[in-house]
Amino acid sequence: MTSFRVLHVDDEPDIREVVELSLALDPDLALKSCASGREALNEVEEWTPDLVLLDVMMPLMDGPTTLRHLRDMAPLVATPVVFMTARAQAREIESFKSLGVAGVIPKPFDPMTLAASVRGYVKPPPIDLSPLVAGFHERALRDAVDLKALRLTLTTDGADPKLDDIRVVAHGLAGAASVFGFPIVSKRAASLLEITEAALEHQTGRSEIETALDALVTELERV
Repeated sequence: MTSFRVLHVDDEPDIREVVELSLALDPDLALKSCASGREALNEVEEWTPDLVLLDVMMPLMDGPTTLRHLRDMAPLVATPVVFMTARAQAREIESFKSLGVAGVIPKPFDPMTLAASVRGYVKPPPIDLSPLVAGFHERALRDAVDLKALRLTLTTDGADPKLDDIRVVAHGLAGAASVFGFPIVSKRAASLLEITEAALEHQTGRSEIETALDALVTELERV
């Protein structure tokens, strides 16, 4: 289960308690509460949030000032910040957004829907595809070897059973290659797939298959 870190900053203890109870309705949200902007700045040095809920009117350091300090900290440069405030007139909301906040949650808020509102501002972490891409590299090399071996055994007969083997390899690559960042491989595979299917219907010859197959193998060996 993915846990999203939410830092809530408000000088009112009652508000902090209500927010804590509200966000507890979503088990994927991990909350830390701070009573001041200064406390929040100290907290984020050790606990980097995925989202900051920030009160606007606070003594000593208000929300906009806290926001400026957060943006000076490298890990928080792009972290979404949402103001929570009773000052929620249209003109004021536009002013807050001009400071770079992701949004504004008006006070009073509905405790039963706050978690859903917060969830809408949380950006899920990027998916790490590097292990899958590495696996595709290995697959590409295997498929290149297999296709070259199949090419050597091709006959001029459209009923050649090797054509179906080529079709299966081409079909898999046409659908998968672009997902892993290799659109040219996908394009070449789709072309080979089309030509192979035409050959199975006796609508094209061996030379067209070999040309498309060689083009695909060349791209696979570049992966």
